[in-house]
Amino acid sequence: MRIAVGGIHTECSTYSPVLMGEQDFRVFRGAELLEAEYFNFLGEGRAEVLPLLHARAVPGGPVSRVAYDAFKAEFLDRLKACPPLDGLYLAMHGAMNVEGMDDAEGDWISSARAVVGPDVIISASYDLHGNVSQTIVDQLDIFAGYRTAPHIDVRETMVRAWTMLLKALKTGEKPGVAWAKIPVLLPGEKTSTEDEPAKSLYEVLPGYDTRPGIWDANFMIGYVWADEPRATACAVVTGSDREAAQAVAAEIAQSYWDARQNFRFGPVTEPLEAILDIAEKTATGPIILADSGDNPTGGGVGDRADVLAALIARNWQGALLGGITDRPAVEACFAAGEGAGLSLKIGGSLDPQSPSVTVEAKVLKLDDSSAADQRQAVVGIGGITVILAARRRPYHMISDFTRLGFDPKAMKLLVVKSGYLSPELAPIANPNLMALTEGVINQDIENLPNRRRDGDFYPWKPHFDYMPEPILSARWR
Repeated sequence: MRIAVGGIHTECSTYSPVLMGEQDFRVFRGAELLEAEYFNFLGEGRAEVLPLLHARAVPGGPVSRVAYDAFKAEFLDRLKACPPLDGLYLAMHGAMNVEGMDDAEGDWISSARAVVGPDVIISASYDLHGNVSQTIVDQLDIFAGYRTAPHIDVRETMVRAWTMLLKALKTGEKPGVAWAKIPVLLPGEKTSTEDEPAKSLYEVLPGYDTRPGIWDANFMIGYVWADEPRATACAVVTGSDREAAQAVAAEIAQSYWDARQNFRFGPVTEPLEAILDIAEKTATGPIILADSGDNPTGGGVGDRADVLAALIARNWQGALLGGITDRPAVEACFAAGEGAGLSLKIGGSLDPQSPSVTVEAKVLKLDDSSAADQRQAVVGIGGITVILAARRRPYHMISDFTRLGFDPKAMKLLVVKSGYLSPELAPIANPNLMALTEGVINQDIENLPNRRRDGDFYPWKPHFDYMPEPILSARWR
């Protein structure tokens, strides 16, 4: 079995003015892909694996057309050099937006299909926050999506997609894909699988997999901060029985539609000033406060300083903010040196609309990993400590803080740019508070500009009739 492997993986808010370029992606090329821990399951199944290119970036704004075209051209050139092939595995996200293009994954997958031809089986793995389209479905034979948010089953999902591909090649069975749109778009913060009703909706999916003719059942939340025609929730089912796959897709779709009004935020959630009032009165710790509107892992810019400004205004003592993206501020700290005091502008380094503050700060620590865009600086502003990053990145791992000498468990208040907390931070939060902050992925969904989505959607239109209409992939009709 000769199987090529590649893909592109990111999530893009169309409300962000900050384009992503090639420098924002971590890229595995050729043998690098096989050596990466991310793909070390590919040795399972005794297939001959032909690594192509896989590009992955922290979510952000739209991908520049120049960057996308460069990645796609290299991917296709490597793919063209591979034939003959039996299979192609694509590790995707599903919510990428490219400037001037509405369905970037549809373009990527269709281009791959045009190269490999109709007889090669294509399998794809997706984030459950990906947006699916008929163009995408029509090119695929196998589809598998994450079943957890926060995402703790990324590897498991990739293995599901890989294993189904091996199964098809070994047995000669011809799987296909059916899907059903669900006109609902809700944020990940209201649809975490840690909370009801999403928890129950996802827990039943493995049961569908055991039905005759069903290989893999998926429920896609979709990505709400992409104002584009394909944005939608949906059910996607891989199987060997067309009618069974359509029936399961309809069941999943109807269950989400019926539950749509029951979704709520999991943590205590209030506007910024109200959530800080709660934090001030809280005696337990660590309080972990999520700055939800500027969360880089959801597509936020990551350079807003409004939470910092609010803490300064309150003369807060004992807070750690991790972190604010501001390369000029980091470079100013490195120029000044550890222990130095300086006047520092923080915030608004990427998006001119992002709020900033100008403060007197002391450089507490410099973290230099040789590459200028990987540098970090820790500054003190009165009783507040701020981690500044030269490059857009989340601070969601315990190691993000311990590397800099901080123990998150010992903090009175830890502020992170996040929505729902990561699997590492959530267990230690005491309590977990989420601020409804501004930003390009703010939670005020009903008031998001909604100009390009196709048809009626909840919650923009609270009441209308809906009946699932499962559609088969063109390859399965």
